[in-house]
Amino acid sequence: MTLKAFDMLISELMMLPGIGRKSAQRIAFFLLKQPDGVLKKMAAVLSQVKDKIKPCERCFNLSEDGLCAVCRDERRTAEICVVQDVADLMAIEKTGEYSGKYHVLNGAISPMDGIGPENLTIGKLLERLDAEAVSEVILATNFTVEGEATAMYISRLLKNRRIKTYRIAHGLPVGGSLEYADEATMMKALEGKREI
Repeated sequence: MTLKAFDMLISELMMLPGIGRKSAQRIAFFLLKQPDGVLKKMAAVLSQVKDKIKPCERCFNLSEDGLCAVCRDERRTAEICVVQDVADLMAIEKTGEYSGKYHVLNGAISPMDGIGPENLTIGKLLERLDAEAVSEVILATNFTVEGEATAMYISRLLKNRRIKTYRIAHGLPVGGSLEYADEATMMKALEGKREI
């Protein structure tokens, strides 16, 4: 039995991270059971999200305005935590232990994938450090080869600046991603940061 529209839905769902054919098929069956109003609302939200959510002009977090909520918060301290992506920022925020600002790189240096420093927001980070009064930079990239290379690259760029530079502790498993760490592990990693 071949249903062209159903197969197209499964193909689209399989584009989502971590969704294979069987999961996509389960989701497709679930969606078919939903009332029309639910699906129409979901479709409307999906079509609007790309138009409404943009990168923050300062830190590249998600925002519906020019600046994200973190950058607008005047109570934030003069630290900048550098993360690979917004999911990592959200994982750190969930701990409630960090009260500084962020900078989202939108990836990590990966020559094998054709991603160099110029493809990330490292230049914008340096501009921020020139323009803002920053007391310290915490490098919170993932403990993968790419994350470590990115942290080392940035730490070398910051070496001649009068800003303390730290690397989060290895409370996280080597090769692990911040977004999947539990809150206690993330808290310990932040507490155990070390100066580079």
